[in-house]
Amino acid sequence: MTKLSFLARIGAPIGVLLGAPAAAQEAPDFFGAALCQPPYSTDSATALYEAAEKVAKADTSMLGAAIYTLPAPIERDGFVARAVVFAGMSVGVLLDGEVAEAAAARYGLAREKSRLFGASSLGFARQLDDGAQDMREMGLISVVARQGPALAGRTLLTCEFVSHEDRKALDSQEGDAP
Repeated sequence: MTKLSFLARIGAPIGVLLGAPAAAQEAPDFFGAALCQPPYSTDSATALYEAAEKVAKADTSMLGAAIYTLPAPIERDGFVARAVVFAGMSVGVLLDGEVAEAAAARYGLAREKSRLFGASSLGFARQLDDGAQDMREMGLISVVARQGPALAGRTLLTCEFVSHEDRKALDSQEGDAP
């Protein structure tokens, strides 16, 4: 894939493609990335991470996640996000409010069976279609909306890659839970 096609695929603005000064460039589509548009890849996640690093300092107080507060809120489909989140092999946004159920209705997500060992009080997910599973040999990509006590009145909307090994381990642990 050429650099031009990669940048176009992750939604880079024309200013980036033409080398415009940083002030003239727009931020990447973090909200679209949370909806797996385009589907997760390590290249697109790296580009988004580098863009987030340019606009904010990471808050790493939430174990396993880097949260970047955006300079201005972003809005889509009636949801407002004020932060971008990178955790493991996922990229997402934190939506204002406990709106996992509303996000699930809007984005066609189904209730998750797992509660991630109590970390999620309410979660919904939709695995991407086979044609969008560019990393299928290593794992599966899903759009996920979760809320829980650690999110303090916010909802995580994320594009999540889970390896086959991690999914099997999670399924096994959830099966052993009381």
